[in-house]
Amino acid sequence: MLTLTSPPPEAAAPARSSRTRRSLTNIATEAGITLVVVAGVLLWMGPSLYRQDLVFLAATYSLIALGMYIPFVMAGSLSMAYSAYAAIGAYAVALISVKTGLSMWWGWVIGSLVAAVVAVILALATQKLSGFYLAAVTLLFGTAFEHWLIDGPSFTGGSAGISGVEAVTLFGWQPPRYALVVLAILFVCAIAVIVDRLRKSVWGLTLRAARDNKNAARSSGVNPAHLTVIALAIGAAIASTGGSLFTVSVQAVTPETFTLSIVFLAIFMPIIGGRNSAWGAPLGALIVVIVTLNMPGYQGSGELLLAIAVLLILVVAPGGVIGWVGTAFAKVTGRGGSNERGSDRK
Repeated sequence: MLTLTSPPPEAAAPARSSRTRRSLTNIATEAGITLVVVAGVLLWMGPSLYRQDLVFLAATYSLIALGMYIPFVMAGSLSMAYSAYAAIGAYAVALISVKTGLSMWWGWVIGSLVAAVVAVILALATQKLSGFYLAAVTLLFGTAFEHWLIDGPSFTGGSAGISGVEAVTLFGWQPPRYALVVLAILFVCAIAVIVDRLRKSVWGLTLRAARDNKNAARSSGVNPAHLTVIALAIGAAIASTGGSLFTVSVQAVTPETFTLSIVFLAIFMPIIGGRNSAWGAPLGALIVVIVTLNMPGYQGSGELLLAIAVLLILVVAPGGVIGWVGTAFAKVTGRGGSNERGSDRK
C-alpha cells in the first residue's frame, strides 16, 4: 500500500526561499519599470506647458483604460459605460470642492464609491446580456448619462459645467504644476502595479479562468457572474479617479469632457500596449495621446494615424508593444520566443 507523506521541512524551505526571491525580483522589476517610465516621460515633457497638459491627458486616459482592463481583458465583459464612471469622478470632485467647501480629496473617495455602486447596479440589470447586446445597452447608458448632466438637476451646471475647483493642496502645500504632473505619473504607476498584481493573484487567475470556461468555473463552485460584478465595480472605481484627476488638472468640468469617444479609445489602449500586462494600458494611452495630438510634421487627423497604428499592431504584433518587445528580447538573449497570443487576448 502506498503511503502519502508530506515533504520534510528542510525540503520545503528551499521552495519557499525560491518563491520569495521570485517575488522580490518581480517587485524590483516593477519598481525599475516605474522609475524608467517616470524618467522617460519627464525628460520628454521638460518645461513645456503643452506637453505637461498632454501628460495629464495621458494619465487620465491611463486610469480609464486601467479601469476597463479588469472587466474587459480579465473578465471578458465589454461594458461601454466608462465615460459615465469617469464623469462621476470628475463631478464628485467639482461638486465637493465648489458646493460644499470641503476638501476636494473627499470627491476622489466619494466619486469612486458612487461609480462602483452605479457599476454594480448596471451589472445586475444587464447580467443576462453579453457581447454586442451588453455593449449596446451600456453605450446607451453612457449617452443618457451625458444628456442627464446637461439637462438634469441644476447642481450639475448644465452645458456650462462647473468651474472654480480649488487647487490641489497637500498638508497646506500647493505644489506647482510640474510637481502635479510628477504626482499624476506616480499615481498611474501605482495603480498599474496594483492592477498587474491583481491580475497575477488567485482572484485574477480565477477571473480569467471563469472568462475562458464558465461551465468549468461553475463546476468548481465559482460563480462567474459574481466575479464579473466585482470586476466591474473595481474598474469603475479606478476609471472615476481618471475623471477626478482631469478635473484637478484643469479646475473645471463640463458634460462634453468625457464622451463616448474616450471609451472607444480606451478599448484600443491595452491592445496597443499589450493585453498580457496591466502596463499595456498606460503605455497604450501614452501612444494614443502622442499619435492623436502630438505627431510632429502631421497636421491631419490623428484618429486616422491611430487606426493605421492599431491595424499594424494587430497584424505585426498581436501581443502589443510590450509583447513585441518581450519576444524580441527573448530572441536576442536566446531564451526563445514568448507566446504573444496569451490568454488575455481573448
